[in-house]
Amino acid sequence: MDIYGVHINYIDYGKKDGLPLVFLHGWGQNISMMEPLGNNFIEENRVIILDLPGHGGSSEPTSPWQLTDFVEMLKEFLKELTVEKPVLIGHSFGGKISLLYASKYDVSKLILFGSPFRKEIKKMSIKTKVLKALKKVPVLNKLEEFAKQHIGSTDYKNASPLMRQILVNHVNTDITLDVQKINVPTLIIWGTNDYTVPINEAYELEKLIKDSAVIPYENCTHYAYLENLGQTINVINSFIKE
Repeated sequence: MDIYGVHINYIDYGKKDGLPLVFLHGWGQNISMMEPLGNNFIEENRVIILDLPGHGGSSEPTSPWQLTDFVEMLKEFLKELTVEKPVLIGHSFGGKISLLYASKYDVSKLILFGSPFRKEIKKMSIKTKVLKALKKVPVLNKLEEFAKQHIGSTDYKNASPLMRQILVNHVNTDITLDVQKINVPTLIIWGTNDYTVPINEAYELEKLIKDSAVIPYENCTHYAYLENLGQTINVINSFIKE
């Protein structure tokens, strides 16, 4: 399927007239990261998993998209599939898209795994200091991109130049005010040992979303939903049947 000039790779399976469950993976991932979960809901539900633009089998956007562009793409994608009021299930970047989508458009429920929602202000690292210094020196600032590739994050290193711009846009986008508009039941699953998006962010989300609850997974990481897959399946099953 093509949306806004971008080819979207996806799978759509399960019970076609069942409750639509839409799975959105994290940055640098693809459909395969959500299939182990989605495969368990096909008897009673319609399961849709897509490769987000620039990931897996989906093509890159033609310009450096903002988070809102991913949301609008998802809206058109679901419209093409005649999906209304889905349950959005998102991990990390996919969770952030889900949060912004749910603040603007109809969903029945929301399920989040390690989903960032605000720009976190951290103490400036040595890496950041180096990059800032390079910008100030006319000759050396040409090396800024080289420095980013060699001392930047793994996600940044593995991305194309366009996707790097999109990653920066995503990281710098704060959706706190949008999150407060969400009024659907929301399940927040988080690993206590998530060092990518710390669990305190889960409890901040819980404060912002009226009808929400955090389920902490002890000693689990940013991929807690897969580390305790059986528990995740049981919790989601109970949640979507309420």
